[in-house]
Amino acid sequence: MISVHGNCHLPGSSDSPASASRVAGTTGVCHNAHGVMTHCSFFLTPSQRLERCMSIVTSMTAGVSEREANDALNAYVCKGLPQHEEICLGLFTLILTEPAQAQKCYRDLALVSRDGMNIVLNKINQILMEKYLKLQDTCRTQLVWLVRELVKSGVLGADGVCMTFMKQIAGGDVTAKNIWLAESVLDILTEQREWVLKSSILIAMAVYTYLRLIVDHHGTAQLQALRQKEVDFCISLLRERFMECLMIGRDLVRLLQNVARIPEFELLWKDIIHNPQALSPQFTGILQLLQSRTSRKFLACRLTPDMETKLLFMTSRVRFGQQKRYQDWFQRQYLSTPDSQSLRCDLIRYICGVVHPSNEVLSSDILPRWAIIGWLLTTCTSNVAASNAKLALFYDWLFFSPDKDSIMNIEPAILVMHHSMKPHPAITATLLDFMCRIIPNFYPPLEGHVRQGVFSSLNHIVEKRVLAHLAPLFDNPKLDKELRAMLREKFPEFCSSPSPPVEVKIEEPVSMEMDNHMSDKDESCYDNAEAAFSDDEEDLNSKGKKREFRFHPIKETVVEEPVDITPYLDQLDESLRDKVLQLQKGSDTEAQCEVMQEIVDQVLEEDFDSEQLSVLASCLQELFKAHFRGEVLPEEITEESLEESVGKPLYLIFRNLCQMQEDNSSFSLLLDLLSELYQKQPKIGYHLLYYLRASKAAAGKMNLYESFAQATQLGDLHTCLMMDMKACQEDDVRLLCHLTPSIYTEFPDETLRSGELLNMIVAVIDSAQLQELVCHVMMGNLVMFRKDSVLNILIQSLDWETFEQYCAWQLFLAHNIPLETIIPILQHLKYKEHPEALSCLLLQLRREKPSEEMVKMVLSRPCHPDDQFTTSILRHWCMKHDELLAEHIKSLLIKNNSLPRKRQSLRSSSSKLAQLTLEQILEHLDNLRLNLTNTKQNFFSQTPILQALQHVQASCDEAHKMKFSDLFSLAEEYEDSSTKPPKSRRKAALSSPRSRKNATQPPNAEEDTGCRWSRQEDTKPKPTKRKRKGSSAVGSDSD
Repeated sequence: MISVHGNCHLPGSSDSPASASRVAGTTGVCHNAHGVMTHCSFFLTPSQRLERCMSIVTSMTAGVSEREANDALNAYVCKGLPQHEEICLGLFTLILTEPAQAQKCYRDLALVSRDGMNIVLNKINQILMEKYLKLQDTCRTQLVWLVRELVKSGVLGADGVCMTFMKQIAGGDVTAKNIWLAESVLDILTEQREWVLKSSILIAMAVYTYLRLIVDHHGTAQLQALRQKEVDFCISLLRERFMECLMIGRDLVRLLQNVARIPEFELLWKDIIHNPQALSPQFTGILQLLQSRTSRKFLACRLTPDMETKLLFMTSRVRFGQQKRYQDWFQRQYLSTPDSQSLRCDLIRYICGVVHPSNEVLSSDILPRWAIIGWLLTTCTSNVAASNAKLALFYDWLFFSPDKDSIMNIEPAILVMHHSMKPHPAITATLLDFMCRIIPNFYPPLEGHVRQGVFSSLNHIVEKRVLAHLAPLFDNPKLDKELRAMLREKFPEFCSSPSPPVEVKIEEPVSMEMDNHMSDKDESCYDNAEAAFSDDEEDLNSKGKKREFRFHPIKETVVEEPVDITPYLDQLDESLRDKVLQLQKGSDTEAQCEVMQEIVDQVLEEDFDSEQLSVLASCLQELFKAHFRGEVLPEEITEESLEESVGKPLYLIFRNLCQMQEDNSSFSLLLDLLSELYQKQPKIGYHLLYYLRASKAAAGKMNLYESFAQATQLGDLHTCLMMDMKACQEDDVRLLCHLTPSIYTEFPDETLRSGELLNMIVAVIDSAQLQELVCHVMMGNLVMFRKDSVLNILIQSLDWETFEQYCAWQLFLAHNIPLETIIPILQHLKYKEHPEALSCLLLQLRREKPSEEMVKMVLSRPCHPDDQFTTSILRHWCMKHDELLAEHIKSLLIKNNSLPRKRQSLRSSSSKLAQLTLEQILEHLDNLRLNLTNTKQNFFSQTPILQALQHVQASCDEAHKMKFSDLFSLAEEYEDSSTKPPKSRRKAALSSPRSRKNATQPPNAEEDTGCRWSRQEDTKPKPTKRKRKGSSAVGSDSD
């Protein structure tokens, strides 16, 4: 296999492919197409096409001379178009998988290709758009090498491949692989500059891409070097081919503003403003740029294909109010680093300029655009990112023209402000303030144009009935007086209400005009990542973030509509159409199963047209709607009832899948059919999990679900599993509990680290189901925690509902995991905020023998009169393990007393170990002493405690001696009675605190200061000091 190497470097075009493979980290040569991918091979198409093509080429060229091989290839190509395609794809596959043969294979490819490399270019584009992230590093390097050769050869269409490659360069990502790709593509464009200048669209796309990337590349020397190359590249194209760059439109100005402080761009700005003719005779000035709308192809090019796919998937399935987990996933995937803040502007511009939903989507409960943009704005972590995000939102307002611009570009901003007025007035206020202040400040010489653009936007919004009128927004009492006055001053026309102010019900307008250049397949409404706006609607539960999913019995009252598959039938072959009609007319399950098997058999025939899979999936989804209603799991679970429950006609696809080998072409075809079904009916995912769990025919086949997950548009096991389990949670809690043991057992890497999955389960189970899961754990059928991840999951659970937390702790306690594994959680627990976790932890600690680490964590809790946790557990340990506890406390006292005061004060609370100071220990001990005052417990008469107190007292300052005088009196009594027999000494030590307390009350110290190391304590060298840390020397007369 090809090893994955983090810091790939593409050698120069003069380097051989073999050297390229060495640089990328190749440790061996992969001899089949399966080596191309890390997880699964895209070469296993329904006919295993690419692998077969490579085998054909290999069989024709192995063991013969180069001339004989060329003759054989040419003779085979001349037989027809299919043979020509096979040879081209076979050579292409060899270039990717056999770096040592790449140069020779490319020469052969150039000789035998009869279509100007069109087949190869299409395949490269397909891989880049669908499978690039799964390519191993060697294959990525080979792909770049191949594109470089295509560009050098001047192949027609290579510019399209370069643009697709640039789309794969993610914004806000400075990981090694992304930087390598950015530099590799830039090197190709720089080396082949004359070729680049022949394509206007490539010039504009390259300038747009690298202007955007310059902002991300700063810091290290490597990034600075790359940044300079990008600056030089962009400046040269902007100065030499400015009119080609002009096609970018107004967003070119936005990108140039972001890099304006770089010296080269500062000079360019001077020419744009003061001497535009120097750039091009046709360029009249910056207003010409700002009045030109940016094409959607430029806005879309800064989102990777993977991002777009995920967004399209979410928009077609995510309902408003249920977006939290999808937002969390998107946040983790794309927005979790400080560098990724710049990506928010790309996303907002993409949503406003590209995502124009159909009227059908607008009138449905699909997550609206304004909610996603509101989330992006409220989760910005820097002021600069927030300002840029607001500018991206309002950018089309500034020079809006109803004749040239679309209402869909300006609609999200007004709806964000309207919908956030009630729950989040501060968001509305900051956006309105930004809208007012941007008019004079965007570019003062064009203030009049900006004012007219904003006025036109607001007027168009009212005309199109996005909002009936703006007075409830502009003159709302929730806004402060200064802002309302500013709005009345700048927009008096919109501040007067025609009638008493009424809350306008927003229509995400069904009658809204659509962009006439918007194609259906581009209606990818962007749905995103976390949840500032998840719970804004009044009908959502405001209590807990998971509770909104519990109102599902309504589904049972839905009136069943008649099945209509007429629109799909005409798109099917005649024989398949007849079988689908038979399936529709089937009177019983057995008859339907027979017809369904015939349909599956026809799909698996070699001459079946795979283009019909999508239409067939639509028919099956309509016909079997009843399969996905109601509970799946039988009331009484027996082998017979389980087998009967998996006898549905649709499950025949699952059964056939289980009977096939995974490297079979039929297996891939059925996975494609299931993937199409999954897009149309998301519940198919957890139904597959149930079948693999319940059916005898599927015993030991649970791994098939992973193949299914990789075949879906998601392409990721973890994401697919979380979504399917969430769908199951919403539909059938009993089934969720039934699947849980299998899911955790079969997919440990995806489940045992997932607090999200555990929360799904504990958010809906009742006490009986909890007890059932605990029994599964105790019997060894279920493992839900492991040592390396349990602490993080329990920390995540601190934000859950009370019952959910108790469930999580009960499940944890059912496992045989040492308590020391999770004891660091004490650092995160506050007595007012986390009573559930503290109670569970306290009850568990009382069953344990104290270790030094446990005692340290317990003592590290801040002292507070209302927080009895530390005193409670110390008292219990005093009763059960007094000698062991005394030794641990002595050790901690001496260690902390030996640390210099400065070092103690510099300890960080964010360090791996809890912060523990000497004063904390003494305070907790004093509280314990008071708690034990009226008991017969002799804890403070033990020698280790008295020795440690004496040791601390000897080096302590006067303030602490006064503050803890009762505690230190024990040590003084111990010293006075050191010559007495042990029994009388213990009695004297025990009675000492009371007699001293009755005799006099020590004054309180005015301020808390740390104990300092006394130089008078000992005049011996440092080795002697270390020896005095031991228990034997502490009781000596040190003063």
